[in-house]
Amino acid sequence: MVGPEVLERIAARRAELDELEEQLVKQLDEVKAERDELAVAERVLTRMSERTAGERDAVAPASAQVGGRAMLLVPHRGDSVDETALPDDYRRILAIVRAVGGPVQVRAVGEELGLQVEVRGKLEPLRAKLVKLADRGWLHKRGDGKFTARL
Repeated sequence: MVGPEVLERIAARRAELDELEEQLVKQLDEVKAERDELAVAERVLTRMSERTAGERDAVAPASAQVGGRAMLLVPHRGDSVDETALPDDYRRILAIVRAVGGPVQVRAVGEELGLQVEVRGKLEPLRAKLVKLADRGWLHKRGDGKFTARL
């Protein structure tokens, strides 16, 4: 027969193991929760970096290889660059803005180009081209959204 002393030891050890099991279950739950949070954070960061990369690619100036050198399709205006360096559609836009002789809205340029100006989506690519010309120093974009030719 087993004595009461041995039964007490077994009961005490069982209580210790039950307490340890509770601690481990709690710790495991915390680990799982943290792993879930890390997975969410990783997905968010991946989406953000993809979006940022996409925006960076969209903002990056377009370039082409000419004579083995990369050149901007719409170069910055400078002393050594004249408007013949611009692609035809950009030269045409620049000529329209210059012909107006004052501030011009995107809609007016679109009308001159024969675009469907009633459809806003048709003007957005044109607006992007005007902004690109302004960013590169060929035009000036005013605070009211109109564009003027630089002298």
